Amino acid sequence: MARIRKVLVANRGEIAVRIIRTLKKMDIASVVVYHAVDAHSIAVQESDETVEIFGPTPVAAYIDHDALIDACHKTGADAIHPGFGFVSENAEFVRRVKTEGITFIGPEAEAIDLMGNKVGARAFCIKNNHPIAPSVTDECGMEQFIECAKEIGTPLLIKAAAGGGGKGMHIVRDDSGNNIETAVKLASTEALRSFGDSQVYVERYIDNPRHIEVQVLADHHGNVIHLGERECSIQRRFQKVIEEAPSPTIDAELREHICNTAVGIARSADYLNAGTVEFIVEPSGEFYFLEMNTRIQVEHPVTEAVTGIDIVEQQISIAQGEKLNHSQSDVKKNGHAIEVRLYAEDPEQDFAPSTGPLLVYRPAPDVRFDNGFNEGQIVTSAFDPMLAKIVVHANSREETIKKALEGCEQTLVMGVTTNADFLKRVLNHPAFIAGKIHTGFIDEHKKALLSPELTPDELQVLLTAAALSNHAFNDPEFVAPELHASISSWRN
Repeated sequence: MARIRKVLVANRGEIAVRIIRTLKKMDIASVVVYHAVDAHSIAVQESDETVEIFGPTPVAAYIDHDALIDACHKTGADAIHPGFGFVSENAEFVRRVKTEGITFIGPEAEAIDLMGNKVGARAFCIKNNHPIAPSVTDECGMEQFIECAKEIGTPLLIKAAAGGGGKGMHIVRDDSGNNIETAVKLASTEALRSFGDSQVYVERYIDNPRHIEVQVLADHHGNVIHLGERECSIQRRFQKVIEEAPSPTIDAELREHICNTAVGIARSADYLNAGTVEFIVEPSGEFYFLEMNTRIQVEHPVTEAVTGIDIVEQQISIAQGEKLNHSQSDVKKNGHAIEVRLYAEDPEQDFAPSTGPLLVYRPAPDVRFDNGFNEGQIVTSAFDPMLAKIVVHANSREETIKKALEGCEQTLVMGVTTNADFLKRVLNHPAFIAGKIHTGFIDEHKKALLSPELTPDELQVLLTAAALSNHAFNDPEFVAPELHASISSWRN
C-alpha cells in the first residue's frame, strides 16, 4: 500500500481537530469539510485546506457521500478519516470510497456490515462461541417473537438492530398484557426513524451491570492486540458521561479474560484497524458481548493517556499497510485516566440541550481539553450537545479524580448552560470515589446529583455573571477572574 499523502477529515468539532493534529505530527496534509455553521471552528482554522459542503440540514451535509468524495478529488486527498458518527460506520460509503481509489482509514466494509447490525453480530458471536446474553430476534414473526421474549423472562431490553446512542431502546419489567408488544412496536418505529432499519431484538436486561469496553488494533499482517479496557458505566439514557481506564470494578483475572475475548472476537471477524468491543458485566463477574464499534470512540483519550499510544496515528499507519509497531507484551499501563464529557445541557431540566453563543469559553489549564469550539461561536441544536472532553491522568485513581474535579472547576463557560457542576457532583460522590459504579448510577443517586436550590446571594452572583458575560462577549480583552473565583466558591 502507498503512503498516505493527504487526508480528508470527514467530520467536525473536537474529533476533527484531534485528527488534524495527529496528521500534522505525521507530516500528512489535511483537508476538512465544513458546513456554514462550523465556518469559524478550530478545525477550519487548523486544517491545511478546507472545502465547504452544503445540505438541507447541517447533518445532511456531513453525510453526503457525493460531496465528500468530490472534496477528495477536488483537493487531491488520497484518504478519508471519518472520525465517529456521520459516515464512520456506513459500509456503503466505504465501498464507494474504495471504488474511487481512495483509502478509508478504518475497517473493511464487510466488518462494518457484520458488526453494524447487532442481530448479525450476535449470531456471529454464537457461531464462534463468544459470550452473549439470552436473546431473540424479530425475524421469526411478531407472535413467536413475543412468546420467545416471555420465555427469556423480565426484565427485558428491546434494542434496535442498527445504530446506537440509546435510540430505539426500551426496558420492559412486566410481561403482563401487551407491554412487550407495545414496547417492541415503539422501538421498531424509533429504529426506522433514526437508522432507516426497523429491525429490533430482545435480550435479558441486567440490572445495574458494569459497561466495560476493550480497545483493539488489527493490521493487514494478522496481528491483533488490545490496549486494555475502559470503564464506561456512568451513563444517562444509555449514553456515556464519564469514562476511565483502567476499570476500578474488575480484577486482574477478569480483565485478562475480557481483553482476550475482545481480541478473539476481532480476530474471528477478520477485523482491521481500530475498533472497540463492548461488554456488559454482571455483579457476579459474568460478562456478555454487547456490540462492536467499528470506529474510533469518543473516549479513546483515556486509553491513550495510560498507554502512551496515539490511536489515530495507529489507524493511519494500519491504513497505509504498516505492521503494528507494538506487540501485546509491549503495551504497558501507566497510572489512571478519566474523561468527562462537557455538554451544553441543563441537568436540572432533564438534560435538555442548551444553545446560544459561547460568550466566555476558557478551558482549564493542565488538562487535555479535546475541543472544537472557539469563544464566540454559536452552539446550535443541529448536532450532539457535547462541547469538549476534559481528560486527566495521574498516578492513582484518587489523584485522577481530584484532577478531574479541578478541570471541571477551572473550565469557564458562559452563554450556554453546561453539565460541569453535575459532573463535579458525580466525581465527588462517595460511591463513585469507592468505585461502586454501574450503568444505573445516575438514576440511583439522582437526588444527590441534582443541585441544591440557590440562596438569594447565589442567585445574585448568577445575575452578575450574566451581565458581565455579556460585556465579555462585546469586549475581547475583558477577563473576569474575580467573577470566576466568586462563582467557584459556592458551586463546589
